Amino acid sequence: MLSGLAHAQTAPTPAPAAPPQTAAPAPQVLAPPAPVQQVRTVRSLRVEGSQRLEPETVLSYTRLRVGETYTNETVDQAIKDLLASELLADVAIEGVETGDLVIRIRENPVINRVIYEGNKRLKQDKISKEVKLAPRQIFTRTAVRADVARIIELYRRQGRFAASVEPKMVSLDQNRVDVIFEISEGPKSKVRQINIIGNEVFSDGKLRGEMATKTASLMHLLSSNTSYDQDRLAYDQQKLRQFYLTEGYADFRVISAVAELTPDKKDFIITYVVEEGPRYKFGPVKVDSAIRDFDDKRLASALSIKEGQWYNAKAVEDTVEQLSETAGAFGYAFAEVTPQFERDREKLTMSMNFNIGESNRTYIERIEITGNRQTQDKVIRREFRVAEGDAFNTFLVKRSQDRINSLGYFQDKFEIERVEGSAPDRIVLRANVEERPNGELTLSAGFSSLERFILQASIRQRNFRGMGQTVSASVDYSSYSKSIELGFTEPYLFDSNVALGGTIFRQDYNAFNYIGSDRSTTYSQVATGFQLVAGLPLTEYWTLSGRYTLRQDDVTLDESSFYTNGVCDPLKAGRYYCEAVGNRITSLVGVSLIYDSLNSRLRPTRGQRMSIGADFAGLGGEVKYIRARAEGDKYWNVGSGFIFSVSAEGGYIHSLEKAAAGIDPVRITDRFYLGEPQFRGFDIRGVGPRVQRISYTGDPTAGTQLLVTDKDQIVDDALGGKAYYLAKAELEIPLGAGAAEMGLRPSIFVMAGSLFGIKRPGKTIEFTQATDSSGNLLFNQDGSPTLLPKDNFIKDASGNQLYIVGSGSNVGALTTCTVGYSSSASTPCVGTSINTIYNVPTSPFLERFVGDSARPRISVGFGVNWNSPFGPLRIDVAKTLVTVDGDDTKLVTFNVGTQF
Repeated sequence: MLSGLAHAQTAPTPAPAAPPQTAAPAPQVLAPPAPVQQVRTVRSLRVEGSQRLEPETVLSYTRLRVGETYTNETVDQAIKDLLASELLADVAIEGVETGDLVIRIRENPVINRVIYEGNKRLKQDKISKEVKLAPRQIFTRTAVRADVARIIELYRRQGRFAASVEPKMVSLDQNRVDVIFEISEGPKSKVRQINIIGNEVFSDGKLRGEMATKTASLMHLLSSNTSYDQDRLAYDQQKLRQFYLTEGYADFRVISAVAELTPDKKDFIITYVVEEGPRYKFGPVKVDSAIRDFDDKRLASALSIKEGQWYNAKAVEDTVEQLSETAGAFGYAFAEVTPQFERDREKLTMSMNFNIGESNRTYIERIEITGNRQTQDKVIRREFRVAEGDAFNTFLVKRSQDRINSLGYFQDKFEIERVEGSAPDRIVLRANVEERPNGELTLSAGFSSLERFILQASIRQRNFRGMGQTVSASVDYSSYSKSIELGFTEPYLFDSNVALGGTIFRQDYNAFNYIGSDRSTTYSQVATGFQLVAGLPLTEYWTLSGRYTLRQDDVTLDESSFYTNGVCDPLKAGRYYCEAVGNRITSLVGVSLIYDSLNSRLRPTRGQRMSIGADFAGLGGEVKYIRARAEGDKYWNVGSGFIFSVSAEGGYIHSLEKAAAGIDPVRITDRFYLGEPQFRGFDIRGVGPRVQRISYTGDPTAGTQLLVTDKDQIVDDALGGKAYYLAKAELEIPLGAGAAEMGLRPSIFVMAGSLFGIKRPGKTIEFTQATDSSGNLLFNQDGSPTLLPKDNFIKDASGNQLYIVGSGSNVGALTTCTVGYSSSASTPCVGTSINTIYNVPTSPFLERFVGDSARPRISVGFGVNWNSPFGPLRIDVAKTLVTVDGDDTKLVTFNVGTQF
């Protein structure tokens, strides 16, 4: 019977059909009986192994109490609770069978130090801010693992996906440990390749150029965007969409963007899958305004977008801003402009309807100024072009913002916030400023291609006492110039719209020429004096400025190099320099009319500035002339960070004094000069009139005399000019974020200018053609006449013969008197000395007057401004395209200084 049942369970046979009224009973499966939990009572309870922790603290993490019941599950849960506290490394409970429970614990150690090894790219202070482990905290392995993950994440943010961290623990006495994170930073994971799939209209290179992420290559050596950044990946997708939307592809979308890390974790390969879609044109463009003051048709006709143009999402945004500003200019500050798009997928057109919502004319309820701890409120308020109670005007608010930015007292990109007032037609303007230091103490040393080594010290406070006043003092020293200057400017005199400023100065300037590549000091000019300047605004943009200058100029020459017998020797110095020697006082009054609409006086990106002025010298003093100057600058932000600017300037000076023949009435120290640094491509004073003294070589009596051709042996003296002009067009080129962080601002430029207009100077000495013993004229090998000094007699600029005084108090001096002495030919001779002809033997030379031409000189080139670690650096490389005989060109110019 049992065997039959066993068999039936393993191989059942068909059973006879049961009657339909009955059913076979279902088999019943019985669950095993639950184990019976033995309930015991805690008779005693104690903690063993605690060092820092109190037993009560340990027990507080469990539910075990003396006199209460417990089971095996209760004990297991107590162990879990104690381990979860992260205070203990190990827990065991004994005496479960008897009820005398003993909790044996081993406490987690205390952290003595947290040490980082191998971190060079991330400083310790940056890592310490992110990790949780710290000295005197409890050590747990869970916390260590979490901190390892945090450190790796920090390196991944820097693009170092190959970074690894190995934690180690060093046991110390008293249950303390040192935690050491051994960091292997690994190389920066670069973007090796950017693939774009699905683009047909635009090339891969064009689309990559629109992205912020760049591939690692020599072209992007200075860029910091060659490393992988997940946030930048999302930004690039948005940049692609913006680009296509500006080109008319309204249906463009990025289907996927995948960044794959190479197996060596050194590089990323980014792949974009895009769908361009069709290109749309603008359909009908309408304006629907709920403001009665506006004519919808006139507004629509004035918009920049027109039906038939390619669709451009950026143009739509600009139009919304244009309409908002137009509404704001009429006092509707909160007018809402909503563009409505109507897409026709068959005609591929995008119709536009700009809805201007209903709005009330808005008035300024109040102007709030916050954040100014030092600057007085009135200094900021006087720059506002609107006042409380005025009708709101976006144009005047923007102008106020530009004027406050131009002060230079506050943070960059300051903006005036607009907030709804207490009523729908009221608005509150908030100027939340963030002051920056306006005091400057600078000690600098540098090297300039103009003045060689330079030392400078200056102190300036541009917001003295928080009242907008400027106080300054500076000292400059170099091989060729020395100066000291003190200045003070009050922009609002007695709280009126009048500016008044003044400077006291002393300048010591040494002019020089070149003999080859060596500089030779010519004359020294020491100027001492002061200047007062006043400005009166006529309108928002026009200002009338007046000035008065009183200065004393003392021009001298080195007597050991340029004097003979105590008198300036034209053969050594040049007649033009001897004429400049003297001590003169200049009393000058001037006036200028200035137009200024620049958005910033520090680094403008739009607007223009023009100035025309005239100076009159002769209100007392010994110098008399009229001088006129005009200059202008205009800036355009042409988009994508490009700044285009044009500038032009010019001047003319006319003397009110009479001068002798061969002498220009405008003194050499009062003339204009042109060259480096204002005219790139030319050396300092490298443009304009000059005298070149070229020596002869050979024997004049043998007819072998030849002009020296070595430029290093030619004396070249710049004389300046009475008229000049200079024009420049420049385009500043934006670079990537990495170059911008380094302070690099490159630009390309083209310049044209000239300096001219002085009288040809008289010859220093007359030469005659040499003859042989038979009286035949001698000629050089090149066919030019052989020259000898004409009697070696020296004359003054008017052609009067010079003599040397033979006796008396003026012995050795030069005079035009044959007997006696007189300082000039126009005064009588006094004395009885018998004078001798001033006859100085000299080698023949050719004196050429060149460069006096109004013909424009033209140069093109590129330059870079760099806020280097050594201080501001400017390097220009300029090639001259058009020059005039005598001009001195220069390919590379630079200027660098170091602040410390």
